[in-house]
Amino acid sequence: MADYIDPIDVSPDIYKLLDENDKVRVVEMKLAAGQSDNKHSHRNETVYFVTGGKVKIDVEGGDTVEAEIPDGHVMFSDPWTHTVHNVGDSDIRAILIEEKG
Repeated sequence: MADYIDPIDVSPDIYKLLDENDKVRVVEMKLAAGQSDNKHSHRNETVYFVTGGKVKIDVEGGDTVEAEIPDGHVMFSDPWTHTVHNVGDSDIRAILIEEKG
């Protein structure tokens, strides 16, 4: 991953720090229907979608991913930088557990 872009810094209306220690931080994401966040990064992460929805994700490097994420879905990912667009009709809420360092 190139330079890390903290989602809380660039989209504070969407990402909220819930807790952290020296190894991980726990972040809440609330993305309203029709809303997009700003380009940001994640280190190794686990994401639990409390409420899913339909997303379009623009990944740094040019790829675009579209997905319908069900409620309760768990996703694991390596470090990446991207922008998320909620292209559905419902709000998305997720809890991210992101490794630090």
